[in-house]
Amino acid sequence: MSITPERKTELVHSFATKEGDTGSPEVQIAILTERINNLTEHFKSHKKDNHSRRGLLKLVSQRRQLLDYVKGKDVPRYQTIIEKLGIRR
Repeated sequence: MSITPERKTELVHSFATKEGDTGSPEVQIAILTERINNLTEHFKSHKKDNHSRRGLLKLVSQRRQLLDYVKGKDVPRYQTIIEKLGIRR
């Protein structure tokens, strides 16, 4: 259910805005999206895992807050993140 360190490094490199960037909203949103996708796959076979479902809802809420922040600062940047990750909104 968690992300492998290699996959996390891939995400950081592909979404970083500059060299050594690990905390920008783009990187955080990409990592959260990866975790959300993994949990979604988990729930396809474990339908009654309600404890993890609560964690999923928290992740979705955190990603939504970050996306709202980026949208408030820079709308084209927000739209590129949405397109790259394939998030509907």
